[in-house]
Amino acid sequence: MNRIKKLYCRVFQTCFKIAIPILPYREPKQLNLLADGVAVLEEKGIKSILLVTDKSVRGLGLTAFLEQCLADHGIACHIYDGTIPNPTIDNVEQARELYLQGKCGAIIAVGGGSSMDCAKGCAARLARPRKSIPQMRGILKVNKKGPLLIAVPTTAGTGSETTLAAVITDAVHHYKYPINDFPLIPDYAILAPRLTTGLPPMLTATTGLDALTHAVEAYIGNSTTSLTRAMSEEAVKLIYENLYTAYQDGENLEARQNMLRAAYCAGVSFTRSYVGYVHGIAHSLGGQYGTAHGLANAVILPYFLEEYGSVIHGKLAKLARLCGMVDAAAGDREGARAFVDWVWEMNRLMEIPKLLPEIREEDIPVMARHADAESNPLYPVPILMDARELERMYRLLMPKD
Repeated sequence: MNRIKKLYCRVFQTCFKIAIPILPYREPKQLNLLADGVAVLEEKGIKSILLVTDKSVRGLGLTAFLEQCLADHGIACHIYDGTIPNPTIDNVEQARELYLQGKCGAIIAVGGGSSMDCAKGCAARLARPRKSIPQMRGILKVNKKGPLLIAVPTTAGTGSETTLAAVITDAVHHYKYPINDFPLIPDYAILAPRLTTGLPPMLTATTGLDALTHAVEAYIGNSTTSLTRAMSEEAVKLIYENLYTAYQDGENLEARQNMLRAAYCAGVSFTRSYVGYVHGIAHSLGGQYGTAHGLANAVILPYFLEEYGSVIHGKLAKLARLCGMVDAAAGDREGARAFVDWVWEMNRLMEIPKLLPEIREEDIPVMARHADAESNPLYPVPILMDARELERMYRLLMPKD
């Protein structure tokens, strides 16, 4: 990256970091039971809601209790279950139309990050009916509160139940990008571990490593605060102690609860301190090929931890000591090496591939430009890279002939 662009990025990031204490960040109110969410609706006099989910989640019966509870309390439930992985603008518009037809007063998102992103996109469009999704791309383009939003995660990974981000895919141009604004933070988050016990092991792995990526990218960046550092540290320790247990024994409620907490903490951290190039590249892969976001993050993360090198050794070593990966007296290089090796080993144990065979050489320049546009100047990464430099990272992920 040339010197002028580097200066611009760092000045932009510094200004954002200075502004963090005065920006209207908030955490959603935490609830433990689905019935608590229905009680909130009753208290607020809401008689009709939009339930945003996907066919898989609904097919597994994970929304059945909520649907019955709403019916028992006389609250009409209009269901949009057309959300796809990497939700599209069409998904958002279809959900919005159903909300308006049902004269709804709130949105409940049940599922993984895709359902929550779709629900947030819908809320943004309802708040700003004259703005399209592409017009709200980037930061602080919504600027108006939408309907009451309750988030119910069925995976422990995205942390979307805590964040101000919605990631939407333009299916026509194969472009995936975030919308970031404070009104998109859900009003309530229901963390119910039983909803996650049916997750297949591979989905448990990729969503858990997604949470790890959120925590680590926020932690190694240059815009941390005492809160985000504490939240990232708690998240990483919980993931270190519980992810593999949840992967091996999906019915372990303690591990599931701890993973939900880890995803929540990571979400609080990265919504304030942001992520980095792992996400920029993962989003471009999702837009181009439909690569699942958690899987992409899991594959990409260790490559960037290696690439950043000594610049992040001190921070990774601190995490390693915190988790007990190394002795408290271990040096930064030893601690960082132990942490990165643990990430590689977790990927191996949970059968995460080291490479992504869908990547085509001819697509790399366009994807790198998308990753550059998303990441710079917003993400306060340890080392700045432009599109040309990012192209090399895509090639590391390609199978070698």
